[in-house]
Amino acid sequence: MPAISSGKVLVSGANGYIAVWVVRTLLEHGFSVRGAVRSADKGKYLTDYFAPYGDRFEVVVVPDITVPGAFDEAVKGVDAIEHTASPFHFKAVDPAELLDPAIKGTTGILESARKYGTSVKRVVVTSSCAAVMNISDKQQVLNELNWNDQAVNEVENKGREASPQAKYRASKTQAERAAWDFVQKHQNEPGFGWDLSVMNPPLVVGPVIHDISSPDALGTSAKMMYEAFTKPGAASGGGCWVDVRDLALAHVRALQIGEAGGYENGKRFIICAGAFAWQDWLDAAAPWTEDSDKYQKGTPGAGKEHVHLLQYKNEKSIKVLELNYRTMADTAEAVIADYDAKGW
Repeated sequence: MPAISSGKVLVSGANGYIAVWVVRTLLEHGFSVRGAVRSADKGKYLTDYFAPYGDRFEVVVVPDITVPGAFDEAVKGVDAIEHTASPFHFKAVDPAELLDPAIKGTTGILESARKYGTSVKRVVVTSSCAAVMNISDKQQVLNELNWNDQAVNEVENKGREASPQAKYRASKTQAERAAWDFVQKHQNEPGFGWDLSVMNPPLVVGPVIHDISSPDALGTSAKMMYEAFTKPGAASGGGCWVDVRDLALAHVRALQIGEAGGYENGKRFIICAGAFAWQDWLDAAAPWTEDSDKYQKGTPGAGKEHVHLLQYKNEKSIKVLELNYRTMADTAEAVIADYDAKGW
């Protein structure tokens, strides 16, 4: 498909942590945006926040993304879709609490695009490294060819007794697979005019611009970072990360670059800045936290002893999407400035 450099983009779950940055970055790059939210109340903050962009931003209410046809009206007249809406938490008892909205929300918006998105040229889906990873006691470096069959098998075998992490990871794996299956099934139909690109980030961190009343209301990833900086003993372990602003830019580049989309899962992209130990974040933020008692300091330098069992290759995103990832110091500075500005 050719590159998309302008036009209107539908963003699902538009009031979410990642999604608001996606909306903002799209607007900054000259696109118009239709943001889908579950209620008019959730849209008011966005309407106010993006007021400087005038009629280039609009809100549409989609109360339940799992209902067949939920996006039928929302997809009309848009040139592209950014599907970011999917639950991220570890509280589900029944796996269906995560699987249903993740899978049905994804296939539902694709079905709406197939039937009514006559001007849609590309759909970008926000997946996750949760759909790539697997747990091992050996060090491994994974790429876009890897899939998390481990979590899917655990949920299939254990059901409600599967670990909370496996339930979430299975939901992302199954939803992304469903997206690729969908386009492969329908790509040769007359009038099927769009292709697919998938973003696979690890832990997403960075400044918060969505509607949030207090740190207690933060989503899973943002809360993990906040607690690492502010809660004694929370900065243990590690993982892999990406700045939310780089992830948002990746979503935009996935529209702007023709070769970023297609019909095979070779058009999935790991969006990852690198690996970390939580102590590394405390150290990176030291220039902005050393004079403050509210931020944890941990044991400076101890992050070097952390063994990274799981890392990801990001060369594909650098080559195709032309990403230049922020450093940990860049992100740490922005995060601390954000907390301070909010009075947290």
